[in-house]
Amino acid sequence: MAKVKTKIGNDYCPQALFLYGTKQEDGQPHFGLFCWFGYYRSSEGLGVMACIGEEKQTKDLIRKNGVFSANLVSEQMLPLADYYGCICGRTTPDKMKCLPTVEWGQVLDVPTIAESPVSFELEVKKEIPMGDGSDIFLCLIRNVTQDEQLLDTTIPFIERLLQAAPVLAPGEETYSSVDGRYLGKWGEPMKNMANTKE
Repeated sequence: MAKVKTKIGNDYCPQALFLYGTKQEDGQPHFGLFCWFGYYRSSEGLGVMACIGEEKQTKDLIRKNGVFSANLVSEQMLPLADYYGCICGRTTPDKMKCLPTVEWGQVLDVPTIAESPVSFELEVKKEIPMGDGSDIFLCLIRNVTQDEQLLDTTIPFIERLLQAAPVLAPGEETYSSVDGRYLGKWGEPMKNMANTKE
């Protein structure tokens, strides 16, 4: 199979979607959709690298609070997650009128999502400005909560992964299931908001 030079991009290297949870000044939860998320290990333990492009309300709150949650987006959560990803909090003051089931972190004062199969509670250790409006937050994982069914190691890992049903962002502004099913273009799933908790 021949390989040819193409544009720089990360198509065919899908990343899982996460809803980042932060606390607003009035104590209410705020969520934003992101996928530039990877892991690192340091002397303090396992951490994550979370990149956020351009200035956003979520980024403002992460900087202010120094903590946030990252909640893995499952297929069930996709309509609401797509809404959070397509609607700007700075220009839509009532963006958070639609909320998932919010639970507060067990270790950090951050909102987490009950419907998410895996939630991380993250403490920002360092912010790295990229000079183009993007910033990378290096964060220590302070706690993980997970659907208890995913902890049953008598079930093969791939079956548990399919049960978690994470949504991927594979490229070309589309969503995909972990087993390769097309889940729609950005902006389409939110049209099914009747299927989400409001």
